Amino acid sequence: MLHRRPLVKMILEGRPANSLAVSGLGSSTWDVTASGEDARNFCFIGAMGQAGAFALGLAMAQPEKRVVLFTGDGEMLMGLGVLATIANQAPSNLAILVLDNESYVETGNQPTATAGPTDLEAVARGCGISNTCTIRNDSELAILMDMVFNPPGPVFVNAKVVAETLPLVLPDSFDGVTAINQFRGAVTE
Repeated sequence: MLHRRPLVKMILEGRPANSLAVSGLGSSTWDVTASGEDARNFCFIGAMGQAGAFALGLAMAQPEKRVVLFTGDGEMLMGLGVLATIANQAPSNLAILVLDNESYVETGNQPTATAGPTDLEAVARGCGISNTCTIRNDSELAILMDMVFNPPGPVFVNAKVVAETLPLVLPDSFDGVTAINQFRGAVTE
């Protein structure tokens, strides 16, 4: 299995200049923030289940930019319906990367449904997203980078990551107005 922080850092360091990142609540936000503050990143602090819909709207509003959603299995499971909406809207510039640790690490490591028979890649395909894959080890990182940045979307990548408790790395500001204004500036450049 992969380690989430180095994985997120590698993706963000290797991204094209015209790409935007959105992170879901909790660990995904701490991971994106740990890779370094960047105005092209929008990190959700307190809105579990909303990052997918936000990323979809952003991709539709900014069709010339690649939008990469970093989210966890817990958040994705909370809002599976967003996958159907994404498939139906079919934004060609959206990539979804689920950091699937098969647990709710932040609340005590309780297993999520993906620790059992639930397969998020199969759910995405069932919703109509045809460009999907599941990544489990370092030998597949080139495939992951290609999937996130190259093929027409929507793209869904389920990355199986180690369930590890990592130090929180908080954004410089928890002020939503400041965060969205910084992000808006980067989006409209």
